[in-house]
Amino acid sequence: MQKTSDIRVTQNKPLPAPEELRQEIAKTSEQAQFVLNARNQISRTLTGEDDRLLVIVGPCSIHDTSAGLDYARKLANLKEEIDDRILLAMRVYFEKPRTTVGWKGLIMDPDLNNSCNLEKGLRTARTFLRDILNLGLPTATELLDPITPQYISDLLCWAAIGARTTESQTHRQMASGLSMPVGFKNATSGNVKTALNAILAASQEQTFLGIDRQGQASAVTTAGNPDCHLILRGGENGINYDEKSVREAQKNSNDAGLVTPVMIDCSHANSGKDPANQPAVLKEIVRQFKDPELRVSSAMIESNLRHGNQKFPPTEGADLEYGISITDGCIDWETTESILREAHSALAG
Repeated sequence: MQKTSDIRVTQNKPLPAPEELRQEIAKTSEQAQFVLNARNQISRTLTGEDDRLLVIVGPCSIHDTSAGLDYARKLANLKEEIDDRILLAMRVYFEKPRTTVGWKGLIMDPDLNNSCNLEKGLRTARTFLRDILNLGLPTATELLDPITPQYISDLLCWAAIGARTTESQTHRQMASGLSMPVGFKNATSGNVKTALNAILAASQEQTFLGIDRQGQASAVTTAGNPDCHLILRGGENGINYDEKSVREAQKNSNDAGLVTPVMIDCSHANSGKDPANQPAVLKEIVRQFKDPELRVSSAMIESNLRHGNQKFPPTEGADLEYGISITDGCIDWETTESILREAHSALAG
């Protein structure tokens, strides 16, 4: 009989079941309690029950776990200083959506050579998340592949659905079953209604195809996620962090029957893809956060040890530079520390 399926599949390599990896790289009871407490604190900042500003901050993506831990140690020290007015969570982004092709992130390609050692990537991600939790930092990531949460979601405190996937039914269904607060970014076009539709869908009971902890294909039914919110990241027509855009987003939210908190992304189209513009965006976020009429609850910053980004793969014969992003450009640590301290001072008034 002629073959009619898998004609273009060149390899199909089994992976450990999620439960197997969770047991191998297990969380401690202390880490589990920290995750639960952090999720609750994040949820309360989003709704305003906790009067701190939530800031999701860190590298655009984690490609070097040693540099990532160096950054995390600095962030953990700063967190102790400003925790009374700002709740910090660290970006630990392991999956990167690509417009065409490119490096897909640490889980997919941990060796940065297109070998796609997914098993190593999943182990590396779980290990890194535990290290971040041990520093007393809540963890935040974008979830791209719908199977990934079964491997790492027990170590996550907050998650995002990106601009390219907010319209995806698969991701809306996945978000409906996630155990942490989830932010939906507006579409790359700048369309906010797409994200609001996603929030409505994710808040409802859903049934969809998935896998269980043993890796078995399953019909997954969820209760819906009440902890979803909007992320404004700008779009093809420019910024949407200005007050006029925020008020328009709130009107669209009200019209949809939602009272959704608003997070503003300092990067992406809101910075014109220039990391040097992120400090000005954060300053405006702090101003709006202090306005009781607005529902701005949180900010996101792309930040690394060193400024900017670098070419990847590097020029033949060259090595990657330590602490510099290989995806989106980031502000450096010194700038990050300065603007967060300034925000802390501004929030005292």
